[in-house]
This record gives sequence, structure tokens and C-alpha cells, in this order.
Amino acid sequence: QVQLVESGGGLVQPGGSLRLSCKVSGVGLDQTAVGWFRQAPPKEREGVACTAPSDGSLWSPDSVKGRFTISTDKIKNTVDLQMNSLPPEDTAVYYCAADYPDGGGSAWYCRYGFLKFWGQGILVNVSS
Repeated sequence: QVQLVESGGGLVQPGGSLRLSCKVSGVGLDQTAVGWFRQAPPKEREGVACTAPSDGSLWSPDSVKGRFTISTDKIKNTVDLQMNSLPPEDTAVYYCAADYPDGGGSAWYCRYGFLKFWGQGILVNVSS
């Protein structure tokens, strides 16, 4: 059974940084695409960082490029999201997601969100 558990969310001041972590169990990351998504109602869910072994690339939309970085630790089986220079508009519930076997590139996963496994989500609140 594949499970994803996010941690590291909370309150951060505008301009600050936060690091989210996702512990993945039940599947190794060698052949697993992973990504971070966010949703702040009434906005639609948005992929903010994805990586896929099939193309070996990292992808993020322009809204967070240069500020958000996804990384994986295949020994610990974790997926981290480093977020820097956070404005209030980054406030959202952030979700970790995974897809096995990896069936598409990182951009495809982030744009369409077709991943099988999802965490429960964690709130990031950027506020003074």
C-alpha cells in the first residue's frame, strides 16, 4: 500500500522560507514520478514542482520558478519542497503526489496532475 505523509507546513512571514517534506512508503522513488501541488480555494489545483525518472528533469511553472525547488532522497524515500521568498499569494494547502510506474515527463505530471497516490495535504500560511 502506497502512502504519502507531508510535514513541515505552518505559518511563515512574507519573504520567508519554508521546507516541506513528504515521506513515501510502499514504493521506491527510482521509478516513481513525484510532485508537489497546491490549492487555495476558489483557485484550481496547481502543480508547483514535479520530477520524473522517465525524463530526468525538474519542472515548475513560471509563478514559482526560481523560488521553489523539489528534491528527492532515495535512501530516506522522501520528497522535499524548498520554498523561498514567499509572498501571501503562496498561501494554500500543499499536497505531495506520486505515480508508479512513471508514465510521463515532469511537465506533463505537473500540468495535468495525473498521479495515482496523494497525501492528505498540509497548510502553508504566508502572513504577517
